[in-house]
Order: sequence, then C-alpha cells, then structure tokens
Amino acid sequence: MRIALTHNLRLSDSEEEAEFDTQETVNALAAAIERLGHRLERFEVSGPASRTVARLEAYSPDLIFNTAEGRRGRFREAFYPALFDELGFPYTGSDAYALALTLDKQLTKLVLTKQGIRTPGWQYVEKLSELTAENLRFPVIVKPNFEGSSKGITQDSIAETLDEVRTKVAAALEKYPAGVLVEEYITGRDLTVPFLAAVDNDYDGVLTPVEYVVDPAVTAGRKYAIYDYELKTKKENAVSVRAPAQIPTRTAEDVRKMAQKIFQALDTRDLGRIDFRLSDAGVPYFLEINALPSLEPGAGIYSSAELDGLHFDGVINSIIQSAAKRYKIKDGKRQGKPARKTGPLRVGFTYNVKRVKPMATSESVEDSEAEYDSPNTLQAIREAIASWGHEVIDLEATAELPTVLSSTPLDIVFNIAEGFKGRNRESQVPAMLELLDIPYTGSDPATLSIALDKALAKKIVRQAGILTPNFQLMATGKERLNKEFTSFPLIVKPVAEGSSKGVVTKSVCYSEAELREVVREIASKYQQPALIEEYIGGREFTVGLLGERRPRVLPPMEIVFLDKEEKNPVYSFQHKLDWTDRIRYDAPAKIEPALLEKLRTAARSSFMALGCRDVARIDFRMDDKGRIYFIECNPLPGLTPGWSDLVLIAQGAGMDYRGLIGEIMAPAIRRYKEREARRAATETPSVLRKGPSLDEQGAAPAAAPSSSGSSSGGSGGGEPPTRMEAKA
Repeated sequence: MRIALTHNLRLSDSEEEAEFDTQETVNALAAAIERLGHRLERFEVSGPASRTVARLEAYSPDLIFNTAEGRRGRFREAFYPALFDELGFPYTGSDAYALALTLDKQLTKLVLTKQGIRTPGWQYVEKLSELTAENLRFPVIVKPNFEGSSKGITQDSIAETLDEVRTKVAAALEKYPAGVLVEEYITGRDLTVPFLAAVDNDYDGVLTPVEYVVDPAVTAGRKYAIYDYELKTKKENAVSVRAPAQIPTRTAEDVRKMAQKIFQALDTRDLGRIDFRLSDAGVPYFLEINALPSLEPGAGIYSSAELDGLHFDGVINSIIQSAAKRYKIKDGKRQGKPARKTGPLRVGFTYNVKRVKPMATSESVEDSEAEYDSPNTLQAIREAIASWGHEVIDLEATAELPTVLSSTPLDIVFNIAEGFKGRNRESQVPAMLELLDIPYTGSDPATLSIALDKALAKKIVRQAGILTPNFQLMATGKERLNKEFTSFPLIVKPVAEGSSKGVVTKSVCYSEAELREVVREIASKYQQPALIEEYIGGREFTVGLLGERRPRVLPPMEIVFLDKEEKNPVYSFQHKLDWTDRIRYDAPAKIEPALLEKLRTAARSSFMALGCRDVARIDFRMDDKGRIYFIECNPLPGLTPGWSDLVLIAQGAGMDYRGLIGEIMAPAIRRYKEREARRAATETPSVLRKGPSLDEQGAAPAAAPSSSGSSSGGSGGGEPPTRMEAKA
C-alpha cells in the first residue's frame, strides 16, 4: 500500500510540543512501515493545513498512518482525522468524534460513569468561582482537562486543604484557561492497559496490563507517587515498563474487562491506551484514555504486545491491518465503489521542448523559443511528479497531440505547454483536455487567453479596483498617442508575449519618436500590437500563488536592480539571460508588514479577478508614494529548478521543488476524484474519452504510444547556462 505517515515533529523540549513525535520515533515508525513492504511518504503537519492537504492530494495514499496531535485548541487531536474524512482518505486510529471526546477528561468521565465505570470523584472548573471542592475527598490533584502526556502535572499539583486547592486551581486556570479538573487523589499504583483491535483475544484486542516502575533513587523525597510531567520528559530514563504488571490474576482480568467496556463505549478504533489507578486496597479506578497514544520505541504498548508475541513491526502491522479491514482495503484498493480513488495515477505531461537557445546581442535578439522548457527542466518536473508515486506519460505539444490525447488513457495532465501560435496559444492544450474531459493542472482556457493579452488583463483587474499603469495599444506606430500620457518615460512591449520577450533596454522610451520606432519593431517582429504604458519607476515585486478559490499567497520576491547608474531599470530579456551582476532576487522580500499586506491583497484580488487556478505569478511595481500597480499575470509560470521566479519564491517560503510540483498537481487530482465520484454516483460512462479510466478496469491499462517517450527518459541535451533556459 501507499501509506502517508502524518505527524507533528518535536523540535524543542517545550511543554507545547510534549505530545509531538521525536525524530527517533518518526524514523522508527517509517522504517517499520517500509519493512512491512509499503511505500511510505512522511508528512510533517505542523505547517499550514493547506500545504498538508495539497501534499496528500498529490500523493493520494491508500492509507494514512496518523500520529498527528494538532497544535492548539480543545479539538486539536480531532482536526486531522476530520480533515482526512473530508478529503476521503482512509486513516488509522479513532475518528474525530472519539478523539474530541477522549481529549476532554471530564466529558469522558461523564460518559463512562453512565456505563458504571468506577472513577475518582471530580469537579470540572472553568472559573474559580465555580469551585466547590468541599464535596471532594482530600487530597485532590489539579490537572488540565484538555492535555495529555502529563502536561501541567507536578508534585505541586496535589492539594491537601481547601485553601491549597483554590490557590492551585487559580494558577492552573491562568495557564490552562480552557478548564481544569480537580480529582480525588487515589493512593496506589499506576497501570496502563493498551489496545490493538487487530489482536484476536478474549478481550476484543485489550492487551495485558503493564505498569510503570520508577527508579527509587529518583522518587526519594517525593511525597506523592505520580507519573508527572518531569518523569515523562526530563527523567524518562528513570522510568521502565514492567510487563505484565505485578498484580493478582483476578485483578488483571477485572481491569481488562473494564478496559474492554471503555474502549467499546468510546468507539476507540485500531489502537488506544487507558490509564488506571490501582488503590492500595486493590480497587482499580479509571483515570483517562488516550485514543492517540504514543508509539515511541519503549512505550508500554510494545511491552504488552510482546506478551502476545508481537514485536515492534507486528504492532505497527496490526494497526495498519485493523484500519485496512475497517475500510475494506485489499492489496491497496478499497473494495466496492469508493467516493474518491486513492493510489498512483497516470499523469500526462504536456510541454513544449526548447531546441533553440535564446540569446541577445547589441544587434539582434533570438527569443523564438524563450517560453519553452529545456530538456533538463522537463526531466526535473517528470522526476518530481514520479516521486509522488505516479506514472508519467510524455505528451509533447506538437500537431499530433490531439490524436495522441484521444488514444492515451490518462487520469490527469500536468500542463506546462505554451501552445503553437497566436494570442490564444496557451489555451490550446487545456481546451483540448476539456473537450476530452481530462482534468489538468493550471488555469482554464479563458484565463490563459485573457492573461496572455496584457491589455485585456489590465482592463479586468482595473475593473476589480486594482491599480495598473495607464496604457494603450498601437498596431502600426502611426496611431495617436493617448492624452492621458502626460510625460515620458513610457515603456513599450509586445501585448501577448511572456518571459520578457520584446522587453529590452530601449523598451523604455523618452520621446514620442523613440516610442513609435519601438512599436514598429515589435509589430514587425512579433506580428501583434504593442502595449504602451506608463513607466512606474519604483521597486519591483513578483508574487506566487497556489490553490483554487482561496489561493495561498507566497511571500513576495523583490527584483533588486544593482546598477545604480541605470536611470529607469526594467526587468528585461537581457536580465533573464544573464542576471547575476545586474539584479538580485530577495526571496522573501525585505519589506515592512504594511507593504506585505498590500502586495498580498493585490495579488489575491488579481488572481481571483482573472479566474486563475492552481498556480500563478503576478508582477507589481510600487511608485514613490507607496502605491502598488499590477503589471501582468503569468498563470503558466516557469518551473526551472533553482532558476525560475516561482521556484525561487517557493524556496524563500521554505518549499522544496518536489513540494512545489506536488502543490500545483494537487488541485487537479482533487478535480479528478470529484469527477470520478460524480461518475460513480450516476454510473454514466464517458463517451468522449477513448480508453478506460483506472477506476473502470480496477487497474491501470497498458500505456498507448505517446508522442515523445515515457517518464523514464529525458529529451536529451544539456542545460544552457542562461536564465532563459526556461520561462522566468
């Protein structure tokens, strides 16, 4: 199976991260899962949830092995299971309801007392004025109601008088305002009873009780024998697990039967752990349950499982098999008709390969294939897609592409093709894909056509209330110059080109005669009108966005012009050929919060006004009054590793290349699954696509010949040492 290991990685010894997994634990779990024969991808989930969603969608696991605790709030443990349910991914462990319930100690106690489970007397307190400890038997212990790993529990947590308990509750509420539990302290021993649902025994998977034994040298001087936060964190080496617990056989049976009833009452799935207090009189009291127990090496669950013949890998396998049985997963496939397909996909890769090297001299500029991608860039994208476990099918955007597309079984397409010619060229491949009902990455044909036409894009963003420089189009250079241009310099560029094609030093014009000459050159060379716009002489920024309806705005990158002698610098074609000594990229940009928010707002508004989807990069200039001006939007940005603007922006945001490709791909995978769900619901076969989908046969069909080979090979050739090796 393809398994995703979701976890929070502990990076510090702070109490906030006490429940997170150490790198040692993550490595141990990952190694065990891989030894069991599964393909594994690690997902550290402490960052934005949107990134986790995108990566999961890109990977499409058969099963998620979940140990993620969440970061904050009373429902933090429930957050990721609820998210997995929403995304349609199977996962190990209890569902969001059970995790929310069991993290709430007092609510758990209320439920279990209705089931006749013995628990110490308690009171739940949210406000000090609510405290009525007179009804409890002293001493009592004060502890956070919504924490695990003994957080907030110390030797000072025990109160022996009313005055003490009031003082301790007040202090606890200051630190844990969500609420504290005041519970009668039971003198005795701590027992732990693990649970593995896949273990076939007389107690429905409830394992033999174990107990924690603390080195007497450490407990000397301690008044209360409690397994507190210090023992769990700073002095964990002083604690060992005794398996089985040294208690009478009859007591062990009673505790297991009580645990069996608790796990069933709380609908605990796959694994769990219950802590009991065995009084000096031999009476067991329920203390709390952990439906998301620690799986660190040495945990009590392993010691207890060994008594049933299960070693470390066996425990992990039992968790996986229990979840697989519940979701009816067999050989990596869910039985029946799942709402959303998981597992590897057949990903078509549409592109134009660069065969003519871009160059610029004082006499001429060669930029005919500047927007195409080099063989090395294409191979990097192939490898990134394949690294998520998917099969990559090469589809070069040639005249034969329509025939190849209609005869090649595909699940989705990763599109970076520029098309053939004309101002609608970037929309040509997506339009074909829509005709064939094949989901693809990136914006739809309408957005791609609009964004490539800079004048049309400016009209739309201006209507949305976003500033853009005044502009006009000239087709011949003979047209009258608009009166709104009150002064020079003005900048002239082709209206429907990308990668700074046609933008050179002389594009900044200081007179009408210069301007008309540049317009004539552009109209002649590019066979399209020239765009004339006000030159905004301030700082230049470019902003990357990822996502669909509510895009994530990456930290802006600033293009810093280093030549102070250059009066009116422009991010030109020459810069993108050789940029090292003339410009610098600050990613992220060194800007104050107010400007950052302005750029984020303008970028998001532009993205949405133009109808962008999945990915885009938007360029801005800021004038000397701090006003932000939209320059242009590139919904099909370059993806050359370590070179293209969007890649540099992603790196500045802490995102590696593979992660960037995965995030671009994820929404298309989501759309594919939604389409398959609709098809399954209506049972309406597709009549447009030739060749069955993966779901229709249950396995990937044999690949039809593609236009330029398979994912295993590159296109040949080396990487020319210029920035224009790919779209910038």
